[in-house]
Amino acid sequence: MRKALIIGGGPAGLTAAYELLKASETAASAERFEVIVFEESGQLGGISKTVEHNGNRMDMGGHRFFSKDPKVNEWWNHMLPPQGAPAYDDIVLKRTPPLAAGGPDPEKTDRVMLTRNRVSRIYFDRKFFDYPITLKWETFKNMGLATTIQAGFSYIASVLHKRKENSLEDFYINRFGKKLYSMFFEKYTENLWGRSPAEIDPNWGAQRVKGLSIMAIISDIFRKLLPGKKTGHVETSLIEEFSYPKLGPGQLWDVTGAEIEKMGGRILRGCRVVRFSRDENGRILSLTYEKDGKEYQEEGDIFISSMPIKDLVGGMNDVPAREAAIAAGLPYRDYMTLGVLVPKLNLVNKTKIKTIGNIVPDDWIYVHDRTVQMGRFQIYNNWSPYMVKDLENTVWVGLEYFCDEGDSLWRMSEEEFSVFAVSEMVKMGLIDSPDMVLDTHMEKVKKAYPAYFDTYKDMDVLRDWLNTIDNLYCVGRNGQHRYNNIDHSMVTSFETVKNILSGVRSRDNIWNVNTEKEYLEGNGKG
Repeated sequence: MRKALIIGGGPAGLTAAYELLKASETAASAERFEVIVFEESGQLGGISKTVEHNGNRMDMGGHRFFSKDPKVNEWWNHMLPPQGAPAYDDIVLKRTPPLAAGGPDPEKTDRVMLTRNRVSRIYFDRKFFDYPITLKWETFKNMGLATTIQAGFSYIASVLHKRKENSLEDFYINRFGKKLYSMFFEKYTENLWGRSPAEIDPNWGAQRVKGLSIMAIISDIFRKLLPGKKTGHVETSLIEEFSYPKLGPGQLWDVTGAEIEKMGGRILRGCRVVRFSRDENGRILSLTYEKDGKEYQEEGDIFISSMPIKDLVGGMNDVPAREAAIAAGLPYRDYMTLGVLVPKLNLVNKTKIKTIGNIVPDDWIYVHDRTVQMGRFQIYNNWSPYMVKDLENTVWVGLEYFCDEGDSLWRMSEEEFSVFAVSEMVKMGLIDSPDMVLDTHMEKVKKAYPAYFDTYKDMDVLRDWLNTIDNLYCVGRNGQHRYNNIDHSMVTSFETVKNILSGVRSRDNIWNVNTEKEYLEGNGKG
């Protein structure tokens, strides 16, 4: 029996643990695995966890469950069977308190995936614009004639004179023109990364937007108009439905964790991995983790890491100077969110989508207001009606901010952050006064977004060196320093387990997940 030590209890780590244990149940005894997962926090799911506060649930960043990979969809449906979209009246009249004491068996009533409408728009100049931008009358009306003409000529210019794509700015301008870029991409990107798009590697756009462009939008319009063409290839950013766990994304990983433990795996919560011991050939012999102020060592045969590469390499002995410097310089953006409970929002639902309380139907809304720091806000009511305690009388929103650990925003106390973020809600016209707020709750996530600047340009050098460690596998978003979605992260673990079982030495198939042109969306922009 080989011992696999897995660092991180997020989507990648838990998927790897489950797949190895599943293989152990079907393989010969020589291929059995002892599996231990080390999770730094007390919760599973990583950034995909669900936080509960006073009966209301929060999703860290918003996680849509949609994939073009059949194995991922089959895996999700195995853990949480699809229920579909319950009727509007059923949601209102027959909703039962999730996991209520003495209530219905949660194993039968709560372990389901709902089908939800995908609605995300841009809030710009106190008007709504579809995201992705659509070419319909409402868009042109909101932009105004002069701006529409300017945007049109700007796009034509970008088609006739393509830029060499040295930056994310070049990437966006080539696909949308300079005017639409300045309106709908520049400010949001600066908020997200703390850098001008001109300073960011275009690979980020290639991974997150891929085939999306004005031409893709036009193609999608004509596809829907043609008879018999309602299905087929659709750019992922244009999908109209997605799946979502009834009790938020963390529910999927709590269920997965329980399944892992049923199969004999161990999950050690509150355990922070800090160091690795390597022999003279570079092979990892053991890891050291901290728990309750004490250090413990665990030896293993296989090490699967979804921890940030910066920390992984920083905790190793005998790392060459160049590779150590690259790892130490890898940048990240951190994430803060404020849950805000209000009786209503000053946003009128002008769509044809029916919602409880007639609130706007958006899952999240991108903020392109240059007078505020807010990057986006979620409306949890629309993700799942079971995320909100008093669905009929309150709206539970999450105000999202991107920052750097230690900066002025990050250092705010919960009270200071609440006052600041609520004041931005008032400034944007979302609510009339801070007096409307019924409750708030702050959450922070370190290293939520691996960034594509600074030493990222030398990531290939670091990756090649990591591949020389023959019993180490890097998986997931932070494990590969790649802005992966949930399904991308899971597929890196599928590929890892496949390599372990078949004895494949190359790591190329693992690192190549999410480098192909086809986009496999797991969690939108979260």
